[in-house]
Amino acid sequence: MSPTVQELQNAIRVATGRFEREVKASFTKEELQAICEALGVDLDEGERPSTPEMRRLIRAHVDIAASLEAADDATFRKADLQAIADEVEASVDS
Repeated sequence: MSPTVQELQNAIRVATGRFEREVKASFTKEELQAICEALGVDLDEGERPSTPEMRRLIRAHVDIAASLEAADDATFRKADLQAIADEVEASVDS
């Protein structure tokens, strides 16, 4: 059985040093920054990018999108989460 969106999100949170959430919730800005750091995405030291910009950076980095310019900035879909989980080596217990 494939993992749920919440299970994928929590596995990614744990793999990036964050805490699991009991309720379904999108990634916070801090969680997106932790994902970027785990993936080795280069973030500007002075000012953290916006939430949509970090989503675009993550999508481009894990090859969900062909380039940063082509990347969507919407919340992650299940297929996106699976690709991110694979990239950060998150373990999903289902």
